[in-house]
Amino acid sequence: MKQRLLIIDAHAIIHRAFHALPPLTTSSGQQVNAVYGFLLLLLKALKDIDPSHVVVAFDSPGKTFRHTQFPEYKANRAETPQELKSQFPIVREVVAAAGFPVLACEGFEADDMIGTVCAQLDRSGVETIIVTGDMDLLQLVDADTKVMKMQKGVKDTLLYDEAMVKEKHSLTPKQIIDYKGLRGDTSDNIPGVPGIGEKSAVELLEEFESVEGVFKHIEKITGRKRTALEGKKDVAMLSKELATIAHDAPLKLKLTDASIEKTTPQAFLDAIQKYEFHSLLPTVSALPLWKGKAMVAEAVVEPKKSSDADYQLISDEKELIKILALAKKASITAIDTETDGLNSISDRIVGASFSFRDKTGYYVPCIPSVPAALKTFLEDASIKKTGHNIKFDIEVFRHAGVNVAGYVSDSMLLSYLLNTSSRSHGLDNLAFVEFGYRMQPITELIGTGKKQITMSEVSVEKVSWYAAEDADFALRLYEKYAPLLKKEKLDTLFNDIELPTCLALVPVEENGVAIDVPFLTAMSKRLHARISQLEKKIHTLAGSEFNVASPLQLQKVLFEDLKLPTAKIQKTKTGISTAASELEKLQGLHPIIDAITEYRELAKLTSTYIDALPEMIDARTGRIHTSFNQTIAATGRLSSTDPNLQNIPVRTELGNEIRKAFVASDTNHKIVSLDYSQIELRVVAHISKDKMMIDAFKKGEDIHKRTAAALNGVDIEKVDSHMRRAAKSINFGILYGMGVQGIMRDSGITREEARTFLDKYFDVHAGIKKYMDETKAFVHAHGYVESLFGRKRAFPEIASSNRMLRAGAERAAINMPVQGTAADIMKLAMIAVQKAIDSGDIDAKMILQVHDELVFEIATKKVAKESQKIQKIMEEIVKLSVPLVVDIEVGKNWGDLHKMVY
Repeated sequence: MKQRLLIIDAHAIIHRAFHALPPLTTSSGQQVNAVYGFLLLLLKALKDIDPSHVVVAFDSPGKTFRHTQFPEYKANRAETPQELKSQFPIVREVVAAAGFPVLACEGFEADDMIGTVCAQLDRSGVETIIVTGDMDLLQLVDADTKVMKMQKGVKDTLLYDEAMVKEKHSLTPKQIIDYKGLRGDTSDNIPGVPGIGEKSAVELLEEFESVEGVFKHIEKITGRKRTALEGKKDVAMLSKELATIAHDAPLKLKLTDASIEKTTPQAFLDAIQKYEFHSLLPTVSALPLWKGKAMVAEAVVEPKKSSDADYQLISDEKELIKILALAKKASITAIDTETDGLNSISDRIVGASFSFRDKTGYYVPCIPSVPAALKTFLEDASIKKTGHNIKFDIEVFRHAGVNVAGYVSDSMLLSYLLNTSSRSHGLDNLAFVEFGYRMQPITELIGTGKKQITMSEVSVEKVSWYAAEDADFALRLYEKYAPLLKKEKLDTLFNDIELPTCLALVPVEENGVAIDVPFLTAMSKRLHARISQLEKKIHTLAGSEFNVASPLQLQKVLFEDLKLPTAKIQKTKTGISTAASELEKLQGLHPIIDAITEYRELAKLTSTYIDALPEMIDARTGRIHTSFNQTIAATGRLSSTDPNLQNIPVRTELGNEIRKAFVASDTNHKIVSLDYSQIELRVVAHISKDKMMIDAFKKGEDIHKRTAAALNGVDIEKVDSHMRRAAKSINFGILYGMGVQGIMRDSGITREEARTFLDKYFDVHAGIKKYMDETKAFVHAHGYVESLFGRKRAFPEIASSNRMLRAGAERAAINMPVQGTAADIMKLAMIAVQKAIDSGDIDAKMILQVHDELVFEIATKKVAKESQKIQKIMEEIVKLSVPLVVDIEVGKNWGDLHKMVY
C-alpha cells in the first residue's frame, strides 16, 4: 500500500461548512451543520485518498505572532456567531474519538501547523494531501504535496498539484505569497498594495517572479502600476510576510503517531452516533482504511442475529394458537405484513409477523391464505394492536379477506408528531436513530434490478427473520414513543386526528377513481404534436438543433450562442442556471424563452400525468388508487403519490383538462366536489381575532372587497377589479410572508407606495399585525409554534445568526398555525364524513382529498341529498368565531364541475 499522509485543515473546513449548509440540529437542539459538513468532507477524503496516516490541524484561540507584526491582522472580521463557536469542541471530540492526532499551538494558526508538518516531519516516500477550504495552503504544493481544496458547497473539491495551481491561478505555488503581498487579502485584512488588483498582480509576477523582483525592477514598470507601487515596498513585503505560512511551529509529532493502525474506529462511530449523524455510519463502515476491523463491521453493517433476539417461524397451527394466546394477554401487539410488492391494493400477502415482547417476533406464512387462528386474533377489536405504517397493512389484510380491528397506534405517525424536523420516519431509519440498530435490508432477500425476485420466491426461513425483526422494532418504537406523546401533550392530536385520519384513508384509497383512457389518449396525441412544433420553433430561434431537455445544451444556446444577459441569473456547479425561475427573469428579451417555458410545461405534464395515468390503472379494479401520505408535510397537510394530485395545476387550462380525465364510474353517478371556501383566511381571522375580518365573514361579505374598500377609503360598492385584486394579493400573501418587495412586484408600484400600502393594511387589520408580532415573539422564545389543535413544528433556524435564515423561519412560523389548523379541520371533516358513510348515514364514496377539497362519487339521483349532508358535517365540524363555508360543485368529471343548484 502506498504511504499517504492526509492533513485536514479543520478550521477552514468548519467555517466553510457552516456557511454552506442550512441549519441542522440534534434532538437536544444543538446546531451541528458545520460538524456534519466537516465529516462529509473528511469521509470523502478518507475514501478517495485511502491514507496510511492522518492528522487534523486546528487554530488556537487568541492572537498569533502575525498580530505582533501587524496589529490590524484579521481586525475586520466579525465576531464568530455562537452557533458556530459551539461546534468547534464537537469536531475536536469526534476527531479525538477517531484517534487522529490534533495539531494546535498557541500563537500559531492551523496553516502554520500544517506548514511545519510539511517542513519538519520525515515524509520520505510519503505522498501528502492537505484538505482545506483556504487558498493560502496552495503555497505548500510541491512534488510530494498536493492540496484538495473545497470549491462550491462541501463535497465539491479540486485536487491541486503544481500544474493545476499554474493552470487555475497563472502562478507557481511559491508565488502565492507574492501574489498576496501585492494583492492583499481582505478576508485576513492583509493590506497589499492599493491599486494593484488580481490581474495586475499576476501580470507583474509573470514578468518579475516575486515581490522583491517587482521592486528591484520598478523602473521598468509604467503607468498606473508604477504609480500604485511607488513607495509601497514596505507594505508589500509586510503583506507577503503575513501571508507566508510558518515552518517553525513547535511540533511534537512523529509520522508513526499518525498511523491509521493507531486509530479507534469504534469510538469514532460512537461519537458520530452520539450527534445523530446516522446516515454517515454506512460510509464509515465501508472505508477501505478500516477494512478488516471486525468491530466496525459488527456495529454498523451486520444485523444482530439470534443471540440478541428470539425470532421464530410458526408454521404449525397448534403452536400458532398457543403463541396467540400469550399475545392476547399482552398489553399490545405489533403487527406487520410481507407482500410480493409495494401496492397494498393489489399485491398479495406472503406472510404476517407479530411481536408482543421486546426482542421477540413470530412469522406466520399466509400462502395460500391467512390462517384462521390469526384471522380471528386480528379481527378481535378488544386486542390492542400497533404497527409501522398500519394503513398499508390494513389494506393488505383487507385484500386477503381479513378486517383488522383494534389498532390504537402507529409508530410511523408517532415519529411524525414527535420528530417534526425529521424527513424520514421509515422503520429502518428509526431503528437506527433510536436504537443504533441496522435492520436487515430487503435487498438481501430479493436482490435488485433485473435479477430482483418477489418475497414469495424467498425461502420462508429467510423471510421469517426479516419479518419478525420488523414487528419487534415496531413494538420497541411504540414503547419508546407512546410515553413521549403524552409528555409533549400530543396524545389528543394523535388519538382524535392522526390515527382516525389514517383509518379513514383506507376506504378512500380502496375506492380509487375511474379514468377516461380514450380522453387521455387523444389529449396525449394532441400535446405531443404541439411539443414537436415547439421543439422545431426553438431550434429555428436558436439557429441550431439541440436537446431542449438538456440543461447544459440549453445553457450553451441561451448564454453563449444567443448571448442573453446573465447578470441576475443564478450560477450552479455546471454553470449558469436554466431553471424555470431563472428563465422567468429573461421573459420579453427573446421569443425563445416563451417557447422553452411552454415546451417544458407540456413535456412535464404529459410525462407525469397524461401518459402516466393509464399506466397506473389497477388491472383488478380498473381504477387508479392514489396513496395518501400523512408523514411528509410539516404543516399536517396530506400529500399523495401515484399520482401526485397536489401538483396538478389548479388555475391553468391544461390542469383543468387533466382533471377531466378523472370521471364517474358510469352515467348513473356524478363527481361531487366539496371545497372549503377561503379556509385559511377564516382560520387567520379566528386565530388573530381581527375584528374587520370576523365582521366581514360573519356578514358573508366579499373579504377582498371589504379590505380593498378600507385600504382605498371608498364604499364597498365602488371597489373596482384592480382594487380587489391588490387586496386579494395581500390578504393571502401576508400569510406567506409578503412584504414591501412582494407588494411592489405584484402591484407594480414604488417602494414608498408599497410601504404606505402595507402600513395601511396593518392599520385596517390590526389583529393580524398583532398575531404576526406575537407569533414571532413566541417562536423566538420557544423555538416552535403550534396549530389550534396542538400540532407543533420546531424552527431551529430561528436562533441562527444568519439574518435571512431567521427571517425565513419567522415567515414559516407565522404561516404554520394557519396551515396546520386548516389541515386539522380537513382531517376532522374526513374522519366525520367517512364515519357517516361507514354507518350508512351517507350514501357516497369518498375518492380524493386535494388541498381544501374532498371529492366524492355519488349516485346521480342522490347527489343533492347526500352532498348537503356532507356539507353540513364539514361546515359544523369545528366552531370558530367565523362560519366555515363549503361550496358544492357537481359534474360528470373532476374538471367540468358546476355549482350545485338545490
